[in-house]
Amino acid sequence: MESSGFIRYTIECGAQRVPPYQLESRHESFQAGTMSDDWTRGLYHRQAVDPLAHGNGQAGPSPADEPRILDTLRNGEITDCRLIPWGSNYTFAATVKPSEGSPLVAVYKPRMGEAPLWDFAEGTLYQREYAAYLLSVAFGWHFIPPTVLRDGPHGLGTLQLYIEPGATLHDRGLRRKHTDALRQVALFDLLTNNADRKAGHCFAGRHDGRLWGIDHGLTFHIHPKLRTVIWEFSGEPVPDDLLVTLRAAQQAPDGVRATLAPHLTANEIDMLFIRIDRLLANPVFPVLNSRRNIPYGW
Repeated sequence: MESSGFIRYTIECGAQRVPPYQLESRHESFQAGTMSDDWTRGLYHRQAVDPLAHGNGQAGPSPADEPRILDTLRNGEITDCRLIPWGSNYTFAATVKPSEGSPLVAVYKPRMGEAPLWDFAEGTLYQREYAAYLLSVAFGWHFIPPTVLRDGPHGLGTLQLYIEPGATLHDRGLRRKHTDALRQVALFDLLTNNADRKAGHCFAGRHDGRLWGIDHGLTFHIHPKLRTVIWEFSGEPVPDDLLVTLRAAQQAPDGVRATLAPHLTANEIDMLFIRIDRLLANPVFPVLNSRRNIPYGW
């Protein structure tokens, strides 16, 4: 297998908006091997995506880089949009071209590509994904790639900078090397009530070695939903440096509330602060239940 770039089998979706039933039809045709001549004539192919078109792959941005990247994600031209044909929701690899400089590759998750769930309100996963990014920035925990809300070829959704992954949480060496950063992610998942922290959703960047977390659409539910593969801190005290951040949010909540209000319900924001209060009252990582707290397909 080629080692450079992000090698994926993808389907060219063009620039037109495609409603969910058409996306499903294309996906079924792909699975059945009945793609039309137009699709099979080079549109369905193996493509290497070089995340920042630098030739050597994509290193994750530093906090100082984020304003430039966010501007490109918000205002750049989406010149390509290719379906990633796996997962429960429709997700696209998008090339985003700024007015100047090299293009970015981002992950585009449109609202109308979300599969309905019995326990999360329909059409809200993209908002939850964005709210998680905003909260991570508010806390100064920069482990979620830069993310924006914007209109794209298939409607409104999130657009998140693609970070090429290296080792994931399946690798015990990664867990040992990034213990402190992993505690931060574990605490964030506890506070946001993350129902989907699979091993592949947390990884070291292939080119920068930093720990990154992605896929935060199943967060902020008002009922207990925590499902995670990060168990190693159960029963341990939460480090003081992380508690300082939570105390600041508890003592001055208005900024966080205002940031999240356009994207979450009032009850969801209230429950976030209830979880913060409870954690500060008993600053210990909870002991997880192996029957309830492991994500499906981990």
